[in-house]
Amino acid sequence: MEARIYKPAKSAMQSGRGNTKAWVLEFVNPAAHRRPDPLMGWTSIDDTSSQVRLHFDTREQAIAYAEREGLNFTVTEPRERIRLVKSYADNFSADRKQPWTH
Repeated sequence: MEARIYKPAKSAMQSGRGNTKAWVLEFVNPAAHRRPDPLMGWTSIDDTSSQVRLHFDTREQAIAYAEREGLNFTVTEPRERIRLVKSYADNFSADRKQPWTH
């Protein structure tokens, strides 16, 4: 069984960084068959292990669990957040890079 270990990124709908501190191990089965449900149209899958997500405090704990259980796993490192420091006063600066448009 394959697993993926990653640190989730924040969603576009949130401004804070909640639920992004823990590492997640989720099972991946590329051979699982997905099909639409004929009545509701929802996507069904024949392997329910893809619904299991295990949360760990550190990456090392997640790797130790995967090795102890004999799982093939891949670790996806989180990308560093690029923070652009902006000031409201820069909008009215004399050496502004873009001309004032209105």
